[in-house]
Amino acid sequence: MNTIVIRDLAPADRLQWEGLWAGYNAFYGRQGDTAVPAEVIETTWTRFFDPAEPMHALVADRAGTLLGLTHYLFHRSTIQLQPTCYLQDLFTAEAARGTGIGRALIEAVYARARAAGSPRVYWQTHETNTTAMRLYDQVAERSCFLVYRKIF
Repeated sequence: MNTIVIRDLAPADRLQWEGLWAGYNAFYGRQGDTAVPAEVIETTWTRFFDPAEPMHALVADRAGTLLGLTHYLFHRSTIQLQPTCYLQDLFTAEAARGTGIGRALIEAVYARARAAGSPRVYWQTHETNTTAMRLYDQVAERSCFLVYRKIF
């Protein structure tokens, strides 16, 4: 059975989610001294299951094995009344890349955004993530905005 199911993250997924989440963070160099603190990971996990939180998670599941994840959230906007959907994280296990999982996860977020009445989904990626950008260029349009930040 090779069917991939995109579904909500479940409490029983904790260990597999942690493995994918660690892979995602390692991809972006967040490990060792720059690792995401355990308290942040625990709080993030808890938020996925709190109905009062705007943060959500989907996973790509093949016969009980998680092959990918996406985290997304809804926030208010100053230019529209409906909520905006921010696709914050997207990750596919290395062995499953190129199989359509990333696209399926993005499309699932699009469906969730439409169901929530959100007319917009956006995300960002690192400028060196050219493999992912080949997919992103097929499923969305690149905006002309740059991201600035100040870390305290």
